[in-house]
Amino acid sequence: MLQVKLIVTGDDFGYCPRRNQGIVDCFLAGAVSNVSLLVNGSAAADAAELARRYNIPIGLHANLSEGSPVCEALKTNSSLLNQDGFFHGKMGFRTALSKGLLNMSEVKQELKAQVELFHELTGHLPPHMDGHQHVHVLPEVRHIFAEVLEEYGIKYTRVPIEPGLHKCDWILPSLMEFYLGVEEDSFNTVDVFTSHGIRWPDIYIGLTTMGKNMSVSNIWSAIDSAITEFTSKAPSPTDPTPQSRTVTIELMVHPGYPSVPPVGGCGEGPDDFSQSWERLHELQTLINPELQSHYKTRNIQLCSFKDL
Repeated sequence: MLQVKLIVTGDDFGYCPRRNQGIVDCFLAGAVSNVSLLVNGSAAADAAELARRYNIPIGLHANLSEGSPVCEALKTNSSLLNQDGFFHGKMGFRTALSKGLLNMSEVKQELKAQVELFHELTGHLPPHMDGHQHVHVLPEVRHIFAEVLEEYGIKYTRVPIEPGLHKCDWILPSLMEFYLGVEEDSFNTVDVFTSHGIRWPDIYIGLTTMGKNMSVSNIWSAIDSAITEFTSKAPSPTDPTPQSRTVTIELMVHPGYPSVPPVGGCGEGPDDFSQSWERLHELQTLINPELQSHYKTRNIQLCSFKDL
C-alpha cells in the first residue's frame, strides 16, 4: 500500500500582514502544513513571530529578484540591483544573468545573509530553502545555491518539475513559456543538487494549480495523475517496488488576503499578483472541506519537510 506524504507549502510568508494572516488561517484550518519565509519581506519579523506562536514549520524562500537585498554591503553598487536600487525583477534577473552581468560572489553573499537573517528571526536554520520565482534553478545560480545549502547543512529544497505540465491547455501561452523554461532549468539542476547531497520530494505540483487555475478538482487530478505516473515507472535496482513505499509530494501554494498598497512587498510595495483576487481564491480553495475530505479518503498525510 502506497503511503502519501503531502507538504502544502505557503510561499511568500512575510510579504505583508494580510498575506501572513491568510497563511496562518490556512494553517489553522489544516490546509497548509509548511511555510516559506521571505526574509526581505516587509512583514518578515511578524511572520516569524506568528510561526513561533502557532508552531508553524518554516523554511526560507530565498529572494534575489524582488525588492531589496538584506546584505548591507549589497544595498548600493551591486550587480544584483537595477538603476532604481532594487533587484532586477523576475524576468530582469534572468536577462541580466543571460548577459553575464551578475556577480556570483554577490549572489552567494546575499543568499548567506538571508540564511543568517532567517536564523536571527526564527532562532534556527531553515530545514528547507527554495527560490522566490524559481531563481534557485537558474544556470550558475544553481551551483551557488547548492554550495550555500551544503555549507549550512540545509537538507531539502524544491525542484519544480511538474508531471502533466505539458497537457495543461488552460495555461496562457506566455505563462506556459515561462513554466517550460523553469522546467528545463530544473532538469539541468538535478545533477548539481544531487552532487551536493541535497534532497527534495518525489513529486512537485504548483505551476498548474496557481492563482485562478487552482480548483479542488485541479488539485485532485494533479495529485492523482502524478502518483499514477510515479508508481508506473519501471522499477530500479535500488527501489524495486516503488508502489509499496512512501511517496512524498510538495504542493506549492500562494494563499492570502489581497495586499492593500502601500503596505507590503519587499521594499517596492506589493506587486499585482499580491493585490489580486487570486490570492484569496487560493485560500478559499485550500480550506474547502471537499479537498480536506479527499486527502483523508486517499490516505494522504499532510506534513512538513522536517517530518520527512
